[in-house]
Amino acid sequence: MPIYFYVPSDEYGCFSNFSPHGFSDEGTYWLTVEHYFQAQKFLQPEHKERIRQARTAKEAKNIGRDRSLPLRADWESVKRKVMRFAVLRKFETHAEPRGILLSTGDEDLVENAPGDYYWGCGADGTGQNVLGQILMEVRDELRRRQDPAKKQR
Repeated sequence: MPIYFYVPSDEYGCFSNFSPHGFSDEGTYWLTVEHYFQAQKFLQPEHKERIRQARTAKEAKNIGRDRSLPLRADWESVKRKVMRFAVLRKFETHAEPRGILLSTGDEDLVENAPGDYYWGCGADGTGQNVLGQILMEVRDELRRRQDPAKKQR
C-alpha cells in the first residue's frame, strides 16, 4: 500500500523537502532540502546566499522561482541529480527521519502534491512522482549501507 506524504507535520512529513532537517554541504549549512535545491538553480553566489538565508522553505522556494533571476543553463539536465544529493544528505544527517524512511519497507512512496506533476503525483495521481522515486532510491542505498552483503537491486 503506497505511503503518501506532503505536509511536514503529517506522519511521514519528514519526507517533505520543507521538513526542518537541515544539512551541511562543503561547509555551508542549509535549513531544508528546499533551501539547498532552490539555491542550486543559480550560479551566482549572491542568489544562492539569499536563498540560503531565507527564513522558511516557502520563502526559499519563492525566491528560486523568481524568473527575473538568471537560471543556470543546465538546470533541466541536473535538477534530478541535485535533488537526489540533497535528499540523501538529509537522511544521512538525521537518524530519526532515516529510521522512518527505512521502516517503510518496500512500500511505494508518493509525494501527494496536487499541483506538481513532475516531483509529485499531481491532482489526479498521474504525475511522475520523481521525489518519491528518489526517496525509494535513497532508502535502498541506506539499506545497502547497513547490510553491504545485500546486492544492488
